[in-house]
Amino acid sequence: MSPYIDAIVIPVPRAQLDTYKRMSEEWGKAHLRYGALYYSDSISDDAQPGKVTSFPQAVQLQDGEVIALAWVVYQSKADRDRIGKAVMEDPQLKESMDPSKMPFDGKRMFWGGFETIIGLAAGH
Repeated sequence: MSPYIDAIVIPVPRAQLDTYKRMSEEWGKAHLRYGALYYSDSISDDAQPGKVTSFPQAVQLQDGEVIALAWVVYQSKADRDRIGKAVMEDPQLKESMDPSKMPFDGKRMFWGGFETIIGLAAGH
């Protein structure tokens, strides 16, 4: 069975980066607590606008914002579905799910699940 990956793309105001990092860490720990294999989050430092499409265009990036790219690796899609449900019901995360408390515009974020077709690692 191949790993399953969720990818999340979020425009984050630079002024909210510390709050976003704390929130992301809480969410990452929750995913791992419920059985995810890996959680990572990063911010853009070289995501240029394209002629047709790009990360900045996809999130309608505004001045003073960076793009966060988070991903979660699961053993399988079934694990992803189970873990995702548990995370969404986690009482420790309820407050951060309130749209008025999010350090970014949730309407401009997007995400999707991906089935791994090739997975390579150094030394393997």
